[in-house]
Amino acid sequence: MRDLDRKLLRWMRTHGHSPGAEGAAVALGKVGNNGLIWLILGLALVAIDSSRWQQWLVCALLGPVAIGLNYAVKLLAKRPRPVLEGLPPLGGAPSSLSFPSAHATSSFAVATAMVRVDPAMAGAFLVAALISLGRPYLGMHYPSDVLAGAFLGVLLGLIVPLPS
Repeated sequence: MRDLDRKLLRWMRTHGHSPGAEGAAVALGKVGNNGLIWLILGLALVAIDSSRWQQWLVCALLGPVAIGLNYAVKLLAKRPRPVLEGLPPLGGAPSSLSFPSAHATSSFAVATAMVRVDPAMAGAFLVAALISLGRPYLGMHYPSDVLAGAFLGVLLGLIVPLPS
């Protein structure tokens, strides 16, 4: 598994790169930091949809909460970020720990919760996937970090209580 993970990472770091694609991945990574994009989107939905404001508020807060829970898992796993000779990461990170991806955890947690509130929010999964795939593309995570983060996120998004 570790060999496949490394091969996939190397492939993602050496294919499909252009200044525009890298810039987009970096930008998505920045708005995904600390669940920021999800906090902003959730708060916007609180303001727009007063009948479900409590549910949207839970969604808004879930991103940052998922980051905290993710960090606890990182401390247990203690997996260092990937290092590929000749292919340095194209971004920085607040921690040297890699597993699981906090971007994937928070993104998939909130996307899942938002779809529970309103199935029309299914597009949130596309945003979550783009943010998450950018992490190994930029060399910040192994692909398995992203898969584990997405799994953890979906689980969180399914179990978080949403007020009725």
